[in-house]
Amino acid sequence: MMSLGIDQTGRLARSILQETVIQRRGEIPLKSFISYLSFAFLATAVGLQSVPYVSAQNTSTPLSFEVASVKVAVGPNGVRGGCHGIDSVYGPQQQAEAPPLGRCVITDARLSHLIGIAYGVSMLNLKSGPDWIQRGDLRFNVEAKAESPTKTTEQQLLTMLQNMLVERFQMKFHRETGETAGFALLAGKNGPKLLVSKSDDARLTFTGPEGQEWGKPVPGQPISMTARKASISTLLSVLTAVGGHGPGVDKTGLNGEYDFALSWDEQAGPDLSTALRDQLGLRMESEKVPMSVFVVDSAQKPRGNQGAN
Repeated sequence: MMSLGIDQTGRLARSILQETVIQRRGEIPLKSFISYLSFAFLATAVGLQSVPYVSAQNTSTPLSFEVASVKVAVGPNGVRGGCHGIDSVYGPQQQAEAPPLGRCVITDARLSHLIGIAYGVSMLNLKSGPDWIQRGDLRFNVEAKAESPTKTTEQQLLTMLQNMLVERFQMKFHRETGETAGFALLAGKNGPKLLVSKSDDARLTFTGPEGQEWGKPVPGQPISMTARKASISTLLSVLTAVGGHGPGVDKTGLNGEYDFALSWDEQAGPDLSTALRDQLGLRMESEKVPMSVFVVDSAQKPRGNQGAN
């Protein structure tokens, strides 16, 4: 599976709300996990930064790829891939899976997955209109190259990807903001029990109730997760996706990367609140949280393969 850079961890973890390819032994490299991810599964409604954008909707000279191909995928095999800029950071294992420098390579992606990767949008935060955008079997393979691979940052590649989606899919969109019921994640009364990571690579592993290894957690089922080199935003994304308490905001004050394990079972116990307190030294409080929704007003299916911009 192709990996995204470490700077894209939040986007990938947020894509825990999307479909992701299931890794062998249930392991998911965090840097290839939104995206989306989403990507897939891919961003929370709040508390995590969206990707800045300078789209073709609002600029006369948008950043663009030197060459880009969009083809209908034969599959599906699970969305994978990302963009590799000069400032992207990879662990030793992820380096071998990374796209070539200065390229975006994404396979088996619905348009919703591509939006998730390009804009850092969660499926919880996407109103997509036609079914084919977010559901169904229509998926795409995207291969795109910047004009100057050795000078192009990851963010510039993502902006190019945004502009390509607007152009190739004739996509029009807007954003809506508001509030929704959610939770704040805070340090527990006796302090957090998280261990500073000593791992080289960021990974998430999920295990089901019978010991089976999952590529992603299943809402409503007992969940056991093991994280390596994970941020609090990564944990928050998982809790938002499958915790049943709505979107969350980080108020822990913890900014590092950690190794930890967390298991909970809402039916047999411990429930999530108890597990967070006893296993990680964290707690949740109900709270109204801000929400930003990405609304696709319209989009068209691209006709056949479309080559250079």
